[in-house]
Amino acid sequence: MPPWALVALLLTGNGPGAGAALPFLGQGLPKDDLRFLREMTRDVVEASRVRPGSNGGGRWPLTNSCGFTLITPGKDTYTAFWPRDFSMGADSGFVTAEELRNHLLLLCRVQNGPDDLRLARDLRVPAWSIADHINYDGRPTYYPGTYASGLDQGAGTFGRLPPMDDHYEFVHIAHKLWKMTGDRTVFRAEVNGVTVLERLENAFASPTADRDTGLAETTAADRAVGFGFCDAEAHTGKLLFASLLRYRAAGELADITGALGRPGRAAGYRQVQRAIRANVGRTFGDPEGRDGWLRASTGLSSQPDVWGTLYALHLELLDRAHAAAARKTIAAAIRRGTITFEGGVRHVPTDRDFSSTTAWERSESPVNTYQNGGYWHTPSGWLIAALWKHDRPLALQVFGEMIAHLRAQDFRKAPGNGAPWEVFGRNGQARQNPVYMASVALPYSVLKDL
Repeated sequence: MPPWALVALLLTGNGPGAGAALPFLGQGLPKDDLRFLREMTRDVVEASRVRPGSNGGGRWPLTNSCGFTLITPGKDTYTAFWPRDFSMGADSGFVTAEELRNHLLLLCRVQNGPDDLRLARDLRVPAWSIADHINYDGRPTYYPGTYASGLDQGAGTFGRLPPMDDHYEFVHIAHKLWKMTGDRTVFRAEVNGVTVLERLENAFASPTADRDTGLAETTAADRAVGFGFCDAEAHTGKLLFASLLRYRAAGELADITGALGRPGRAAGYRQVQRAIRANVGRTFGDPEGRDGWLRASTGLSSQPDVWGTLYALHLELLDRAHAAAARKTIAAAIRRGTITFEGGVRHVPTDRDFSSTTAWERSESPVNTYQNGGYWHTPSGWLIAALWKHDRPLALQVFGEMIAHLRAQDFRKAPGNGAPWEVFGRNGQARQNPVYMASVALPYSVLKDL
């Protein structure tokens, strides 16, 4: 019996020694397993570094000419710097202050300017947009699904506007650097004649948001991706995950502007947070109160959003009643086997798929693959943390299943092993992109503080 299973039995009072004093209660996750996760995270972040003049050991004839070490989403997986993946890796604590600064200033240098940029196929990059990713040559690509960086990039498959979440991750990277170093001078530094603070505030204001509710939104015509981990799916209307990231970024900008002696700006960002908090539950919750899931959007693909519900709980954004309902719904779904497999988390519960052929209403991927029903460890930390104080045996069960998967397929053990995978399916199917940083860095960043 694995240690996590014995702990779960003891906690429920059904295992050997039930009723005896349990000295490890309240002391967190099993130490050996947490140490393993920490060491794997450290090694994956290191494997994701691409030194100047190097191609990272990959098979592509590309070399990093940005002048500093880039941190990519994983080893020999994606040949560029992605802000969202970097941000998640930085939360683990294994990214240095120098690396944070270098990547932040690179984002500033390639941020779109004060005018809209018109691309081929009627694609539009709004003023002050942040790139989806930046290639080894330091050139920005604003759309998923391509490495092209000229006027001919993207075909509208992944939206006609750039993804929203990178704008909010840009803020998070800057906030992380400040909290790590305490140095506020970076916000006054000028990049191409515009201060970093101005760039952060302009980036925050760039994606479309509803003035009254503060929620991120997009039209069917624009179909801007709200969250990069759903960029192959079509969501329209009000967007849950982008709204949650906007909430976090507003709080971080309030911190920054307050520290810089701008109380009026800080108050404005706090008001954005209050508006989002007041409207998330009423906008994305089930209007009939049948469950505690939050829906991903109000237009296309409005299925229950497992990741979004977990992240809303992580941000403590829901009122007490809705949070309790969400945790109850999540626990029931785990026990029914509809959202987890080997500790990985699906985007949509299997019993709430849009149809027998797709999880989301509209997807570029076959059902039960990638973002359309594959299993990801990226959000597993949010899930375990959501259950930790309310159903610890179940939290330990999910954690144990994740660790068992990572140990069995540890990329450091033998050739052919790939864990942490970006995504995987059942029975060893639909696995892709080995040694993927966010799959361990984000869970570790949450779980190390339980």
